[in-house]
Amino acid sequence: MDVLSDALAALRTGRPFAALTERQGDWRVDLEPFAGAGFHVVLEGSCELLPGDGGEPVRLGPGDAVFLPHGSAHTLTASGTPDGAPPPAVLVCGAYQLDRARAHPLLADFPRVVHLPADSGRHPSVHATVALLAGELRSPGAGTDLTLPALLELFLVYLIRAWYEERTALPGTGWCKSLTDPAVGAALRALHADPARAWTVAGLADRAGMSRAAFARRFTALVGRPPLTYLTWWRLTLAASILRESDAPLATVAQRIGYTSQFAFAHAFKRAYGIPAGRYRHERRDGDDPAGDRVKVTAAAG
Repeated sequence: MDVLSDALAALRTGRPFAALTERQGDWRVDLEPFAGAGFHVVLEGSCELLPGDGGEPVRLGPGDAVFLPHGSAHTLTASGTPDGAPPPAVLVCGAYQLDRARAHPLLADFPRVVHLPADSGRHPSVHATVALLAGELRSPGAGTDLTLPALLELFLVYLIRAWYEERTALPGTGWCKSLTDPAVGAALRALHADPARAWTVAGLADRAGMSRAAFARRFTALVGRPPLTYLTWWRLTLAASILRESDAPLATVAQRIGYTSQFAFAHAFKRAYGIPAGRYRHERRDGDDPAGDRVKVTAAAG
């Protein structure tokens, strides 16, 4: 079981969207916080990203990518010097809709801004996908409505993988560390492969090859919550995903995630999300951002 793919699939809602933007002269774009994750890639020219929380500016040049996993406010800007105006800039900007009702611990590991420079020599998959994205946005053709969403989904995976590869090489704890930990990683894979099973801490400890007490401490330290608390959280996160994407009866949803009765599932879901499961399904379907139902291809002059 690929736990990272599993988590991303449950976290994502709607479809991603992207735009090709051209800017000339002095320009500035202020972007408000949003319930998702965003990215910008500079294809030509340069600009600065100014975090909305007053953090250090990030200088972006051709081929640089920046990922904003928390959808935080930020500004993109470029200005000239006494010697002249800045060169024209061409950017690919996009966003992913995420279910932030109860944020995945996957996101807690990330800073507000992740910068992946083009000249680092690392993460060739990220930059190869950027080239494909830019080609589709610049010259849409037959099949673009299918290729662009697929490329954007691939880009998100590569962005997160790039961050995790760098993060796991550093000391510390966090959800990304749990995936590479032999014991905790084995337990997470077991939980995600069969969330409906009547798991116990002792049973998970056996999978991890550790004593019950040692496993519980290690799991909690890395994942940020005890094993069975995480299991309950994951089951209800998975249920929310099923409700958004299918018409399965509530009793079927309850059975698929390990609840022995529809009543017990309904009570747990309402306690976690604040509304009944049926209402959640109705509101999430009717309240989707229509921009997320398609990939937008635009060009705008500054």
